[in-house]
Amino acid sequence: MASQLLIDFIEKNIPNITVSKSALESIAGLFEETDFDKNEFLLKQGKVSDYYYLASGFVRAYTFDTDGNEITTYFYAKDHVIFEAASFFLHVPSAEYIQAITPCKVFTITFEKLNTLFHDVPEFREFARAMLVREFVAYKQRTLAMINKSAEERYANLMAANKEIFQYAQLKHIASYLGITDTSLSRIRKEFARK
Repeated sequence: MASQLLIDFIEKNIPNITVSKSALESIAGLFEETDFDKNEFLLKQGKVSDYYYLASGFVRAYTFDTDGNEITTYFYAKDHVIFEAASFFLHVPSAEYIQAITPCKVFTITFEKLNTLFHDVPEFREFARAMLVREFVAYKQRTLAMINKSAEERYANLMAANKEIFQYAQLKHIASYLGITDTSLSRIRKEFARK
């Protein structure tokens, strides 16, 4: 039987459509449920990405800059889909690592199975479209924020959107995600604590 966590997530994210229980179970039945330990990799650089639904836990995506420094590109909390877009859609090796920063429950589906669902199940097509739009908007907002927001504003936005990440992620990973040094992050945190 398919996981109720996954069924609930899909149902909640199919806009304006009522989906039968059997259709939801068929969709969810194609996903593979896996538990990941802290620091375990969902995806390593050089491998081809699958499509993941994060049912619980926290995950970060990262890569390395030209000097070999680890740069966090994204944090994911539960109830998010995760995939390295270029790798997943183009079937090319990933440029990123995706790693659990807490124990996680993840539901995974391959490109082939997802593509079958996309073409055969109209309700799933709406779900997949909604998830793509949500993730595209998030990436676009992050890209723009790195250009037109101050470090303090980026910190405030992260606190508002995902305050829990500060309990689980290392500060150096948060600093690299915000595009600042560890020292700058410490200063900003002190300033916010005084407010």
